[in-house]
Amino acid sequence: MTDVLATITEARERFMELVAEIRPELHRYCARMTGSVFDGEDVVQETLAKAYYALAEMESPPPLRPWLFRIAYNTSMDFLRRYEHQNVESAADMEVVADMHGPETEERTPDDERVEAALTVFAALPPVQRSALALKDVLGLSLEETAATMDVSVPAVKGALTRARANVAAASASGAPRGGAVEVERLRRYADLFNARDWDGLRALFGEETRLDVVSRYQRHGSSASQYFTRYCEIAPREDLRLEAGWVDGVAAIAAFRPASSSLPAYFIRIDWRDDRVAQVRDFRYVPYIAGEATFRAARVGAANRTQSP
Repeated sequence: MTDVLATITEARERFMELVAEIRPELHRYCARMTGSVFDGEDVVQETLAKAYYALAEMESPPPLRPWLFRIAYNTSMDFLRRYEHQNVESAADMEVVADMHGPETEERTPDDERVEAALTVFAALPPVQRSALALKDVLGLSLEETAATMDVSVPAVKGALTRARANVAAASASGAPRGGAVEVERLRRYADLFNARDWDGLRALFGEETRLDVVSRYQRHGSSASQYFTRYCEIAPREDLRLEAGWVDGVAAIAAFRPASSSLPAYFIRIDWRDDRVAQVRDFRYVPYIAGEATFRAARVGAANRTQSP
């Protein structure tokens, strides 16, 4: 049994190394499809899980990058059907629009407005428009590659792009924070305890039902979850970490700054509460590319900091 587990672990590690370079791009796409850097990471993980198990049943693997984006597209659409209950436009509807627009749908060079459009702008677009815009204008795929990923025709992609570009140009992202004063105050308390290196105070916030998810690494539940701070007790002084409560693309969260003097978040932490106790922690330390796709606004000063891609 030990040998079998070791083999499985080794195979998973090899797979994660194989997809490491593609993963940030997958997240950039999935975040725009879901309208959230956090939900986007959930879709990335589901995409990679599907790919990992599918590879085990294949005699010869397909070209990795387009195959992963195809899975990500389908997984994102499933996510939107489940959680947003939006109607997905059919390829036939898009064909008509493409024909109506004629030469205006020809391939164009992306501009900064479309590439850097806020996730809230993408979230307001119909799913097919989101996908076409993210693949073509954000990730730089060709029309043919975009059409293959979405399993539609090139004219259909052109039609979706025409409408998506027009919608982005007309959109005004509100960035309205989601999360009340009580939640933000709890996050501030958590951050203050961390910055004071009060590990016992933080452990006291955990209960038997607390769930911990160190994204892409491990999960814990109950009393073992509080051991999370044992690790932070070791690394916080060495890495000169500082936490600050605020909003990540309008969602209440905590930003981790490394070093403490940095003005740009290194990664984020999300916390769900049950009364004044921690119900769940999701620590995104090991998927730092999320910070390159989000806007953090500190609760204390109300200033917006735009994170930069490495």
